[in-house]
Amino acid sequence: MTESALTTTPDFSIYRDEESFAFGQRMAKSLCQSDLVPQSYQGQKGLANCLIAIETANRMRISPLMVMQNTNIIHGKPSWSAQFVIATITGCGRFEDFDYEEEGTKAVRARAIRRKDEKEVFGAWVTMEMAQKEGWTRNSKWQTMPQLMLRYRAATFFGRQYVADLLLGIQTEDEIVDIQPVN
Repeated sequence: MTESALTTTPDFSIYRDEESFAFGQRMAKSLCQSDLVPQSYQGQKGLANCLIAIETANRMRISPLMVMQNTNIIHGKPSWSAQFVIATITGCGRFEDFDYEEEGTKAVRARAIRRKDEKEVFGAWVTMEMAQKEGWTRNSKWQTMPQLMLRYRAATFFGRQYVADLLLGIQTEDEIVDIQPVN
C-alpha cells in the first residue's frame, strides 16, 4: 500500500498488515511530537491515541488533526460535539441548504436538500416535551439556551439518519452525558 493510498482509500486500515501499521506509526510519531495537537495526543503517551485518530480519520475521509481536535472523552467514551456533527453534515458534500425548521420555541427539526436526487430530506422533530421526558433538561444549557440545544439535538438526529457512516456510531457529548444515571 502506498503512502498516498492511506489518505485516499476510505476503507484502508493502518491495522491491515505490518507495512500499513509501520507507516501509521510513523505518521502518529510525527503528530505526537507536535504541540499543536491536543494534550492527550502529545508525547510517547499520546502515540496510541494518534494511531486511533489516524484510523478514525481514514474511515471518515478527513484529516487526523480534525479528529484529534473534535474528539472528547466523556465517561471513558469517545464523543463528538454537536458542532462537529453539523460540520460533518455540511462539509460532506451530500447536502445543500442545511437548515432548521422551527415550530415556535417548542420544536425543531433539521432539513436539507440531498444532492444526489435534489430531494428535501428531514430529520426527526425534537421537542421540549421530548427533552423533558428524556431527562435532557437536567443540563443547565437547556435552562439557559433551550433553542440552541434543540437545534443541536435536531442536527444530531439528522446526522444519525443521513451520515451515520461518517459519524462511525460515535455518540455526541450530550448523548453520553444524558444516558448516565443521575446520582
